[in-house]
Amino acid sequence: MLRRLPAMRERVLPNGWVDVLRQVALFGGAYLLYRLVEGAVTHKSAVAFAHARDLISLERTLGIFVEQRLQSWAAGSHLLMEIATYVYINAQTTILVGLLLYLYIAHNQNFYFVRNMLFVAMLIALIGYAFFPTAPPRFLPNYGFVDTVSYITGTSARTSVVANEFFNPYAAVPSMHVAFAVMIGWTLARLVRSRIARVCWILWPAWITFVTVITANHFLLDAVLGLLTAGVAAIVARRLARIRPQVWAFAAPPRANVAIS
Repeated sequence: MLRRLPAMRERVLPNGWVDVLRQVALFGGAYLLYRLVEGAVTHKSAVAFAHARDLISLERTLGIFVEQRLQSWAAGSHLLMEIATYVYINAQTTILVGLLLYLYIAHNQNFYFVRNMLFVAMLIALIGYAFFPTAPPRFLPNYGFVDTVSYITGTSARTSVVANEFFNPYAAVPSMHVAFAVMIGWTLARLVRSRIARVCWILWPAWITFVTVITANHFLLDAVLGLLTAGVAAIVARRLARIRPQVWAFAAPPRANVAIS
């Protein structure tokens, strides 16, 4: 066991404790700033509700306003709604942190590209929240939507004192749940060995989109804009990789040599 400790330490800490602390500080600082800035633009409720109605009008024109019907259909299964609710709650906390830890340990050479991609996407999102605040469907019961998260968990972000400082209830455009799902799903689909796992990660963004819609947290157009945000973030991350190609570039290993799934 003692002989294995150096190898285990090298696997868990591929670049040592200093790098781990650096990444934790970067993510912690970026996320705190993200939440503070996001929470600073919460006083535009009238504009946010007007934008939500504009989205509904646009979706009706395009023939894709199906969110309320989709939620009503999904509500026929309480189990599905419970699963969707807790996936939504954890998608950008427990699940995201767990996946980032997995990338750091198992695919460290590509972790830094993903980190840069996430940071760029967060910056784009803040611009969207500042200039196009939008109320989510769950705030529009007159259109038939139900706040599933509040109903199942018994809590509401709108009544939370902490939420007023760190959470913007009108941050629907773009959907960062979808953007993060696209970036993480794309990354892991290229890294895992198992064909089943690869298919699951390819479908991950679609599942998260479904979850955000049936819990009335996002419109379909929010999801589309989240997808575009992920795409732009990936392009920018590739450009940034030219600065430090040995560290920031993404390099998926050959399929035969890919690390564990």
